Amino acid sequence: MTQTTAASVLFSPLTLREIEFRNRVFVSPMCEYSSTDGMPNDWHLVHLGSRAVGGAGLVLTEATAVSPEGRISPADTGLWNGAQAAAFRRIVDFIHGQGAAAGVQLAHAGRKASTARPWEGGGPLTAEQGAWRTLAPSAIPFDEGYHTPHALSVAELDEVEAQWVAAARLAITAGFDVIELHMAHGYLLHQFLSPLSNHRDDEYGGSLENRMRFPLRVAAAVREVWPAGRPLFVRISATDWTDGGWDIEQSVVLAERLRALGVDLIDCSTGGNVPHAKIPVGPGYQVPFAARVRRDVKIATAAVGLITEAHQAEEIVASGNADAVIMARELLRDPYWPLHAARVLGAEVRWPEQYLRAKPRE
Repeated sequence: MTQTTAASVLFSPLTLREIEFRNRVFVSPMCEYSSTDGMPNDWHLVHLGSRAVGGAGLVLTEATAVSPEGRISPADTGLWNGAQAAAFRRIVDFIHGQGAAAGVQLAHAGRKASTARPWEGGGPLTAEQGAWRTLAPSAIPFDEGYHTPHALSVAELDEVEAQWVAAARLAITAGFDVIELHMAHGYLLHQFLSPLSNHRDDEYGGSLENRMRFPLRVAAAVREVWPAGRPLFVRISATDWTDGGWDIEQSVVLAERLRALGVDLIDCSTGGNVPHAKIPVGPGYQVPFAARVRRDVKIATAAVGLITEAHQAEEIVASGNADAVIMARELLRDPYWPLHAARVLGAEVRWPEQYLRAKPRE
């Protein structure tokens, strides 16, 4: 399933370091809440594998925790031991067999950890449900009723950094082509970045330089162990959508620093760090953030958020607003969206041999 010809930018290859993505339609990390003890299983094989069969250029796993306490819920995937890496290897091999690249989003939920699955009510777990101690830069709950997190000491930051590095090494064992570091959506690294969640008075709080310090440490440490030929992505929330919070100006500075450390692409999302933010949701509403970072920092970016139509996605990349689109809900609705979109855009792509009988004939 390799790209044959491309009548569109969306279905042209993209090369970052030594990895060539057959097209610029990437599968967004989407939590499935279907693991036990962090182990990916047949659900993840079918969920991720079907998107590779469907023609995506890159398939990213859900937010995969670097430690048990870094999980959003008890049912999240993790990458803190060899058994998990071996289970992911089976999935990665299948994705590669369909011609797609495979990526893992490494994450730590911080103060937003220890919650129930959405269809079980969401919100913080009780002690009876197996709640665990949450961690954060400062002892500030995410919202009313949430656990008050433990403020990490400097020594504990060293331990958390080491967990990210260990997870990156396991990602090599699993065969992933890409690591994406999750610095968005109000999870631990975003919590350090935003003055709304980081009230520290040491070298990890206060000024922008200090608030960036730990996320940049993690990025540098992961880049050091991640093979030089494989790309490193970072997902950011370009704004908290709240006065006095993280914003696009700070995001540009962060992206500049990440580029200098060897990060290859910034995945530009928004929000998630504070509840009840007023977010002007609409088709392509986050694309301007990807465009701004790409223009000002001269780094590859990906656009996300209510991207659903073939011509919409084509315009985003053809206009230079982003180098790729990372899609979520639309690919849940239709795992084969890339195959359909290619036909709409006049791009000739190779279908899986098993499905050729269904390929539309002109």
